[in-house]
Amino acid sequence: MGQYQHTSATLDLMRVSPVIPVLTMKDAADGIAQAKALVAGGLRVLEVTLRTAGALEAIAAIAKSVPGAIVGAGTVTEPAHIQASIDAGATFLVSPGVSPKLREAAADSPIPFLPGIATASEAMALMDYGFRALKFFPAEAAGGAKYLSSIAGPLSQLTFCPTGGIDLAKAPTYLALKNVACVGGSWMVPKSLIDAGDWEGIEKLAREAANLKAS
Repeated sequence: MGQYQHTSATLDLMRVSPVIPVLTMKDAADGIAQAKALVAGGLRVLEVTLRTAGALEAIAAIAKSVPGAIVGAGTVTEPAHIQASIDAGATFLVSPGVSPKLREAAADSPIPFLPGIATASEAMALMDYGFRALKFFPAEAAGGAKYLSSIAGPLSQLTFCPTGGIDLAKAPTYLALKNVACVGGSWMVPKSLIDAGDWEGIEKLAREAANLKAS
């Protein structure tokens, strides 16, 4: 995937909805249940983090069984995760940050890759590899909306998806920024509702998130 197409495809994904759910899933059944509720609520782009043994299984199940879902893999921290995620059915990839090896592999990824940064220097290093769409993580801890606003001028060619510590109340401040296309978060899938099997409750929270407006 060429540099322009890489950034263009990633930006297209970021503009599908104002929020990308960041999800932890135990297995295929858990993945399908969460994904169906989120898609029904209007959130189609789903980031399944590679934090559990069942994450790849969940990605495969969602890709096969949840119409309308655009499923990707998050917490990609090493080059081997790229092909494993693609083989499972992921259509995009997200990382919390990048090592030199991961940066090289990400630049050659055949599917959209949203790499994470926490500083202007890290963002500029990724610009050298053709990236223009980046994840800002951990957003709240790394300076929040004020930080992103401060780099919008000198790094005007970049568009961000801030993730980390963002909830329904904080999201609008980020989405109002000209260099933010969407935010990432997990507030619409609280453990209490998942444990209770309250998929209607999750769908309602997803709908609230989907109704937020990006700048």
